[in-house]
Amino acid sequence: MLWHPFSDPVHDAQRHFRQLLAAMAEPGLPQQTGPATPRPQGAIGAAAWATLLTLCDLDTPVWIDPRLEGDGLRESLSFHTGCALCDTPACAAFLLLAAESLEEAVLVERFSIGTDLEPEHSATLIVEVESLNGAESGKGDWRLSGPGIAGQRAISVGGGVALARLLAANRAHFPRGLDAILCAGGGFTAIPRSTRIESASLREVA
Repeated sequence: MLWHPFSDPVHDAQRHFRQLLAAMAEPGLPQQTGPATPRPQGAIGAAAWATLLTLCDLDTPVWIDPRLEGDGLRESLSFHTGCALCDTPACAAFLLLAAESLEEAVLVERFSIGTDLEPEHSATLIVEVESLNGAESGKGDWRLSGPGIAGQRAISVGGGVALARLLAANRAHFPRGLDAILCAGGGFTAIPRSTRIESASLREVA
């Protein structure tokens, strides 16, 4: 059974794309999908599904984590966006994955991070995490700094220890590197490659 697309594909995708741009411009700032966002029928939330519908097209190969690909997701994404589905992570422009999959070192090493001459050829991760919370009080396991952040910004990411490790190390490859969109239910935020991450649970700073 095919998953539901946007009810107004052009305008809804434009609206979500503007939210994604805002998320990239202000890393770690929580965003929320609108009420018109279609609700998925599988292991991912509305934010991840809306992001896939917005970013994927005929020119963007996509790899889907085997942990998430059931319930008609592959067929629905291909049908609604026309994107090519990759068999391996290395060929993908966008990768949809569960945070726990990042514990697998072999998988991480196969992500494309671009080259010094063509850093734009790197992959973007769309990561389904257990929970995602902004911390207006200044408390949170992840402390973010860098472009788009005045001082520091704190967020809490459920199930994101391996993800924090990956993204903290990712900063060392700049201008190469991975951009990430973290999703939990209808909420999402972005961590571009230029962001520095400190995590108390890892005791490590990018």
